[in-house]
Formats: sequence, structure tokens, C-alpha cells
Amino acid sequence: MAERLESLKAGIVGGFSLFFIFAITNLLNTLVLAKYFQTLVSLQSDVNWHLLVSGAIAIFSGLLFGVTYRYIIRSDQNPQLKAGGVLAFGLVRGLTQIELGWNSHSTIWPFLVLAAESLLWFALGAIALNIAIKLRWVKPFSSI
Repeated sequence: MAERLESLKAGIVGGFSLFFIFAITNLLNTLVLAKYFQTLVSLQSDVNWHLLVSGAIAIFSGLLFGVTYRYIIRSDQNPQLKAGGVLAFGLVRGLTQIELGWNSHSTIWPFLVLAAESLLWFALGAIALNIAIKLRWVKPFSSI
């Protein structure tokens, strides 16, 4: 039961961190990228159902990432495991967005930005989880 509680805490940290990063990148997309780069105008979003659903997906993705990342890194200090966990989540989300852009027959640039954004989300989520583990808010999964 203690391990489940620690996994839940890791999931909560992951969910909050990805939602926070989602909000920042969405503001950046709307206020900077879409305003100054005409090819990226499709990144601009208003507060609507699409934005709310995207935020909920970011929270759920962060929750899954937090729980999984805790099990991936265990108590090891292996940088390949940490990078692999980030790349696994970031590339699955990012490559799906690139494929969507490729199949939509429009300019692919907004989808490339979203793919890079996905990698950034999970990299910053991993940093937040590593900080939470270092501060002992979340205990690492023991590899025994």
C-alpha cells in the first residue's frame, strides 16, 4: 500500500507539472508564436472546450508519466533510463502529432512545434519529479 501511495504522489506531481507546462506553452503559442509567425497561426487558441480537453489530457498524461517514471528510474542513477523514459513519452506524443500534420495536407510547421513541445513537457516533468524525489516528497521505487 505504501508503494501505491508513493506512485499516486508521483502521478500528482507529474500531472500538476505537465498542466503547468501546458499552460505556459499554450500562452507562448498564443501570445508569441501565432502572433509573429504566420505559418503558426493555427497554434493560437481561445478559452473553449478544445483548450479544456487539451488541459485535461495534459494532466492525465502527466499522471501516467509520473507513475511510470518513478518505476523506470527506481533508485538507480542511470541517465539513460531517465532520458529513455522522457523520450518514450515525448516521442509517442510528438510523432503522433507530426503524423497528424503530415496527413492533414496543410503546413507541417505547427505540428513540428507541437512535437518539440511534447518533448519539452516530459523533460520538464521529469525534472519536477527528480526534484520531488530529491526533496523526499516522493520516495523512489526500490529495485529489490
